[in-house]
Amino acid sequence: MKVRRARLVVLATTVLTVVAGGLGIATAQAATPACGVAYRVTSQWAGGFGADVVVTNLGDAVTSWAVGWSLAPGQGVTQAWNAAVTVTGTAVTATNVSYNGAVGSGASVNFGFTGSWSGSNPVPSSFSFNGVTCAGPPAATPTATPTPTPTSTPCTDPTTPPTTPPTSSPPVPVKVWMAGDSTMMNASSCPIGWGSQFASYLNSNVTVQNSAVGGRSIQTWLYEGNVTSTKNSAGECTLSSTAYSARWSAMLNTDSGFKAGDYLIIQFGINDGDSACPRHVGTNRFKELLGVMATAAKARGVQPIFVTPVAAITCSGSTAVGNRGFVAETTAAAAANGVPVIDLHARSVALYNTLRLCPNNGNYSTGAVGAFFCNDHTHFEAAGARQIAGLIATALRVQNIPLAAHLK
Repeated sequence: MKVRRARLVVLATTVLTVVAGGLGIATAQAATPACGVAYRVTSQWAGGFGADVVVTNLGDAVTSWAVGWSLAPGQGVTQAWNAAVTVTGTAVTATNVSYNGAVGSGASVNFGFTGSWSGSNPVPSSFSFNGVTCAGPPAATPTATPTPTPTSTPCTDPTTPPTTPPTSSPPVPVKVWMAGDSTMMNASSCPIGWGSQFASYLNSNVTVQNSAVGGRSIQTWLYEGNVTSTKNSAGECTLSSTAYSARWSAMLNTDSGFKAGDYLIIQFGINDGDSACPRHVGTNRFKELLGVMATAAKARGVQPIFVTPVAAITCSGSTAVGNRGFVAETTAAAAANGVPVIDLHARSVALYNTLRLCPNNGNYSTGAVGAFFCNDHTHFEAAGARQIAGLIATALRVQNIPLAAHLK
């Protein structure tokens, strides 16, 4: 039996891929164990690192999972997300949490963690999936080629051109457009929005156009410069013009903007609760504008996805609690417009509790909470932003939102 071994490739980040198919017990009830694991060191600093793990189930569907590997000398695990991680000696076991235990045949699940290291920080040499080691699959046994039986050659019409086998068409490129505030925007230093990290979860056929801008409500994002400081009788900020902002106009551009098959991810609600104009947006106006964006996207064959506002870190004793408005309004607008919604607010609070970021001493420059948040307890460091982006990727899979087909 030949075994195909994975190659370790070291580029800008460290990646280990193990693809496996083991031998199961030959009974009708026995599942065929098989798995693929992609392990990537996403960031590394003196004494610490962050890692992302994608597990692909190449065997039968499972309703729960456990991934195991061994730590190298000096390595440790400090916190994890999208999985419950235990360490016994050097043995690590990551098990599913409540929302990601079911993994179909050919489907993948993602989790990540931060760890410590000293001396060196090698990637694991092997993994197990539900107790079965992920080793290379057996090579196919070659089949003897039978001796051909002589046959008469049929006459061919010389005027008939030979048949050309069909060629497969390259995949159609997909673009993910993003509209939101500072918790989603691109940045190279704190504050870093989760949208800047989202592309790392997508395959090479997808590009991301992140047009999130800090400090914007949905109305100031749509009507930049045309939202006045005056409220009307309904309590809404009045518009000096209904002309759209350059960023929304660019998306609507028939030549360079939205194309059928693209996606539009929208997250607002953090700045919209401001009592003063121009950022103030009432709840009904908020839902109305989400509908405007969804309708325009759908008219161009684009799938909109609504996202509830990501939570800041607020502690009630040892428990992280929700702290954002416009969550119910986002969900209601999604239902009214037939748009999938990802409750990032609830998922982010659950992540903070998984990471045990509460209680804390309010110092956001050190420790686990400092590695996740900027010093304002609202915005993210790169490691935190990547974990939030991972929540979006997980939700796409769990909720069977079509964009999940383009995840790594």
